Amino acid sequence: MIDPFSTATTLLQLLQQRRVSSVELLQFYLERIKRYNTKINAIVIPNEEQAYQQATAADQAYARDEKSGALQGLPLTLKDCIEVAGMRTTAGDLDKEQYVSTQTGPAAQRILDAGAVLLGKTNVPPGLSDWQANNMLFGRSNNPWDQNRTPGGSTGGGAAAVAAGLTPLEFGTDIAGSIRVPAAFCGLYGHRPSETAVPRYGRKPGIPLPNPASVFGVQGPLARSAADLQLALDVIAAPVIGEDVAWKLSLPAARQNRLADFRVAILPFVDWLPVDEHIVTALAELEERLRQQGAMVRRVQPDGFNLREYTETYITMLSVFMYAEKEQEQREHIIAQMRQSTDPFTAAKLAGIQATAGQFLALHTRREQYRALFRDFFQQWDILLTPVTIVPAFKHQGIETPPYLRTLPVNRETVPYEFLEIYPGVATLIGHPATAFPYGKTPHGLPIGLQAIGPYLEDRTAITFASLLEQAFGGFTAPPGFLD
Repeated sequence: MIDPFSTATTLLQLLQQRRVSSVELLQFYLERIKRYNTKINAIVIPNEEQAYQQATAADQAYARDEKSGALQGLPLTLKDCIEVAGMRTTAGDLDKEQYVSTQTGPAAQRILDAGAVLLGKTNVPPGLSDWQANNMLFGRSNNPWDQNRTPGGSTGGGAAAVAAGLTPLEFGTDIAGSIRVPAAFCGLYGHRPSETAVPRYGRKPGIPLPNPASVFGVQGPLARSAADLQLALDVIAAPVIGEDVAWKLSLPAARQNRLADFRVAILPFVDWLPVDEHIVTALAELEERLRQQGAMVRRVQPDGFNLREYTETYITMLSVFMYAEKEQEQREHIIAQMRQSTDPFTAAKLAGIQATAGQFLALHTRREQYRALFRDFFQQWDILLTPVTIVPAFKHQGIETPPYLRTLPVNRETVPYEFLEIYPGVATLIGHPATAFPYGKTPHGLPIGLQAIGPYLEDRTAITFASLLEQAFGGFTAPPGFLD
């Protein structure tokens, strides 16, 4: 009997031990998708015919005692923005409804070369620009823990599919928490890799060529265990050009291998940014438990760090990239709408949309100053702990109103909707790795997610920390409505 909530690592062991075939595993998950996908609308672009071909090839390789790759025979999903030749890549955009990719992105190619069986692609918001997965093409994805709530975004369909046991592994993208927020909302593990560890192209929107001028956006995994994140990262992490140049990527080992040895900083809360009280309580509980384990723990931040000023830089740069491909008429419409917003970071957004080349270069300079600040900080600390975002999964909001004009209830306050991006932005601006992990639930049974930010290119430190927490305090649990 196959457990639909087994980790990817466990399923690969079963495949390698010949206790299950890849075709059997594929059929098992396809049956799960037929049974449950209508509830959550997570997998929206099926790939059944090709998946059977891939699974058959994997079984034939196993029969010959050949190991073609680290994911050989494992069914999994990709976010509907990651390009695979011959498959639709809509990015949730009506204008791309019939767009079929003519090439496979480098990260996706590494996944396929590792022997993966591609079940299909998962739902996203239009243009990947929301913390929900809802669009006019495929409709709305629902959270398996509460179908009246969002699974997050933009890798929301993928997170819902992993949490509901429809796929053991998902690969998504993250620029403003698009891996980490869905992981937190669905009770999963999600990893935003260090910015240069994984190719940044091969997805839509975006150009189909290496684009070092475009920072922030990364591709990475969501899973039901921290060990699966490491497995997945090892597959996709490599230089962009590969063997054509001399560069090699050798991610260092984790700094520590016991919780007792970790030096853990916790980012202090600020008065102007309300955080759901249950997340605050969870973080405080983890702080105490880490001390009991013998870890060095302190609420501290880099000298001279100011979260408001830091966020202004991040949001301005983010707006440069988010609106770069818009036509001038669209930009003018967005600017006029945005001026109606009560968000205190509206000026930062407008500055990014209207930035000149000189201002863009100045933003990069400011970013490098922050990177230097955190390089010094991580000489003294191994991990920086923060919430993933300010709330657990929230109730569905309509997509007719743009995100920059929405609001969100937090405790007994109402805040701008786009405050959701502030904690994800801590790692994004500096390009550091960040591992989202589940830690408890609210009184209403919603998952709570926290994130461990690690030193640049020390992804193994952040993932290992999350794995040790999983071993000590527990991790993923399956949502009750999907257990049969």
